[in-house]
Amino acid sequence: MDHGFEDIDSEGRWQNLYLEIRNQSQECSFKVAKYPENRNRNRYRDVSPFDHSRVKLGNTENDYINASLVQMDEAQRSYILTQGPLRTTCGHFWLMIWEQRTKAVIMLNRVMEKGSEKCAQYWPTQEEHEMSFRDTRFVVRLLSEDVKSYYTTRLLELQNANTGERREIYHFHYTTWPDFGVPESPASFLNFLFKVRESGSLGTDHGPAVVHCSAGIGRSGTFSLVDTCLVLMDKRKDPSSVDIKKVLLDMRKYRMGLIQTPDQLRFSYMAVLEGAKYIMGDSSLQKQWQELSKEDQERVCESPPPQPPKCTSERYNGSRLNRPDEPGDVEAAKKTASDLKETDGDGCTANARKRQREEKISISSQKTPQKQSKPRINDSEKKRKSLGCICCT
Repeated sequence: MDHGFEDIDSEGRWQNLYLEIRNQSQECSFKVAKYPENRNRNRYRDVSPFDHSRVKLGNTENDYINASLVQMDEAQRSYILTQGPLRTTCGHFWLMIWEQRTKAVIMLNRVMEKGSEKCAQYWPTQEEHEMSFRDTRFVVRLLSEDVKSYYTTRLLELQNANTGERREIYHFHYTTWPDFGVPESPASFLNFLFKVRESGSLGTDHGPAVVHCSAGIGRSGTFSLVDTCLVLMDKRKDPSSVDIKKVLLDMRKYRMGLIQTPDQLRFSYMAVLEGAKYIMGDSSLQKQWQELSKEDQERVCESPPPQPPKCTSERYNGSRLNRPDEPGDVEAAKKTASDLKETDGDGCTANARKRQREEKISISSQKTPQKQSKPRINDSEKKRKSLGCICCT
C-alpha cells in the first residue's frame, strides 16, 4: 500500500484517480428528493439521497429527510450520512436519531464557515441548556461539554415528550476541518476518530452513527471511508488486502459523491496508511497522535464567532413557512427557479467549486453598496433636451 501511495503521489495522479472513481460510481435514482414538497428540505440542489438507501422518517406525514444509510457488511459498520440540518428540519433530525436508536452524532463542520450558514444550531449551548422541538415532540438538553483545541465532546440528553423516555447521545464535534479541505494532519484526525471509537457508539450494540458536515458527502465521506478501511484491516489482519478505491466505490452505492476533492481522497489514503501501523501492532502510535494533535492547547479564536442561526421549531419545522420575524434558512433564501433544475447529482470538484463561487458572490454582494439607479427620462423631456442641444449649436 505504501508503494502504491508513493507512486500516485510522485506522479501527481490524484486528480486522475478521483475522476476514475467518479466515472465508475454507480448511478441510482433519487426521485423522492426532487418531489416539490421535498425540495426545500435539501440544503444543496445537487446532493440528494438515493431512493433505495434513504432514511425514512416514521410518525410524520412526510417521511423525507436528506439522509442515507450506508451499510458496510464485512466491516459490520453502519453510518447515516446526512446534510447539516436546516433551521426548519432540526426536529426531523432528532426524530431520525430517536427512531434509528443512534448513540452518537459526529459533526465535522462549523455552524458558520466563511460567512455562510453550513448548518443550523440544532443542540443547546451552555447558556440555553435545553431546546424544544414541538413539531416532532423532542427536548434536547446539554449535560456536559469538554472543549479541546480542535474538537468538542458533548453529552446530550434526548427526551421523547410523548412518552417521557430519555436517552443519552454523544456529540463529537470536529471544529477545525475546512470545507472542501482536509484536517491539519492524519495524527489529529486519527486521534479524533479513536476518541469516537472508544465511546463504543460505532459498534453493533447501537443504531447507526449519524455523520454530517454541510452537504454530508465530503468530510462525512472521508470520516466513514477511513474508519471502514481500518476496521477491515483489523478483521483481515492484512492491510494490503484492503483496496481503498473499491471500498469508496462500495460506499458510493449508498450516497452520491462521497469524497468531494482529490485532496480529500489523498488525505484518506494517508490516514488509512498511518492508522494501519497501529492496527498492525504499534500501540505507541495512539499516544503519539494525541501529543501531535495538541488537543490540550487552548483554542484560539481569531474573531468573535457570529451568532449561530437557530432552529425553527413548532409546526413550521420542515414546512418552509417562515414567520415575519424569522428570516428563514440562508441557503433556501438563495434558491431561485434555476436552482431547481436537475443536475448529475455527483458532489464532484466542479460542483464544489461552483458552490464556493456562489458563496463568495453572495458575501461580496452584501459588502458592496448598491449603485443608485438614474431616474428615467420620459419622451417629452428627451425632446426638450435634444432641442436645447440644437439651440446651443
